[in-house]
Amino acid sequence: MADIEVESTCEEGYTVESIINGEWELIVDALSENGPSPNEVLAADYASCYIPALRVAADKYGHEDIGSVDVEVAAGLDEDDDLEYIDFHVEVEESLADEEQDIVELAEDICHVHSALQDDLHAEITIESGV
Repeated sequence: MADIEVESTCEEGYTVESIINGEWELIVDALSENGPSPNEVLAADYASCYIPALRVAADKYGHEDIGSVDVEVAAGLDEDDDLEYIDFHVEVEESLADEEQDIVELAEDICHVHSALQDDLHAEITIESGV
């Protein structure tokens, strides 16, 4: 049995309804009319994976409670509507001191979405802590 099972159905048009692991429903619409587009879902999924990875990385550097973490994602599309770039601006409530960049890099290594993407599409990440 696979670790992840998704059943996806498209009755007509460009809206796809997926059931993930028999439990979670996700609606994705290539035209962004009935739900987010695949690229929008990927951008949100990337941030949703990166935030817990950042928390784990910070903990490994002795920052057990970093407080609130907010990520603003900016993604650009090329002329074929393919993702061309993804940028993250990360704000962390507690200061990560001199270890910010080390924590960012470890979080990239931990983030499963980051690992799955093409190297030239990995997010460019800026971070502010102690905000």
